[in-house]
Amino acid sequence: MNEASSDAIIRMFHVHKRYGGKSALKDLTLDIFKNEFVFVTGRSGAGKTTLLKLLYLGEPVSEGQVLVDGVNLSRIDRHRIPDLRRKFGIIFQDYKLIPTKTVYENVALVLEAAGRKPNLIPKKVRSVLRTVGMEDRMGALPQSLSGGEQQRVAVARAAVGDPKIILADEPTGSLDEESAGVIMDFLDTFHTRGATVIIATHDKDLLERSRTRIVNLREGRVGSIEPNGCGNR
Repeated sequence: MNEASSDAIIRMFHVHKRYGGKSALKDLTLDIFKNEFVFVTGRSGAGKTTLLKLLYLGEPVSEGQVLVDGVNLSRIDRHRIPDLRRKFGIIFQDYKLIPTKTVYENVALVLEAAGRKPNLIPKKVRSVLRTVGMEDRMGALPQSLSGGEQQRVAVARAAVGDPKIILADEPTGSLDEESAGVIMDFLDTFHTRGATVIIATHDKDLLERSRTRIVNLREGRVGSIEPNGCGNR
């Protein structure tokens, strides 16, 4: 990477995260750049999920500094935390869709919480559902959908607010190869539209096809960084 540090949308300096006496992250320093598509990988317990949580203040750091889009998270006022989180779209391995709400309602909730004008929400929701191929299932409840379809809805929910950063935690971990490919294509689409995309994964197939940067975590530290990936992504 040749980008100047001023192009970094995320900066982490000597970050430690401890749970009781156990360290999940140790002295981690990392820059992630605007409109970058980056993989974070490592064995189970290496700190991948913890790293993502620190970025949107799902967890506080124990030591060190995290800057997101110029905001120092250790100094942020509590009333500004919702604004910070609106910079993110988050995709979970287990989808986390609300089971009593329809596909449309699950996605629309993001815009409603952000205070978008009610008359503009339907068009935006339909547009993003069309992008992920779920417009015809808007009235369905999550339990009636396949795993791949639920993850498409989760991608739509993450992207509907036009976030600067999309975080995806093992987004293909429970999907078959075909469904995983579809999800990655959608993430590519939103990356092309300007989002920074950070994917935590141990999926070797994804990593082998990647031509993007791969950050390898080992026991909570940055073990290595592959600047251009290792495959044909």
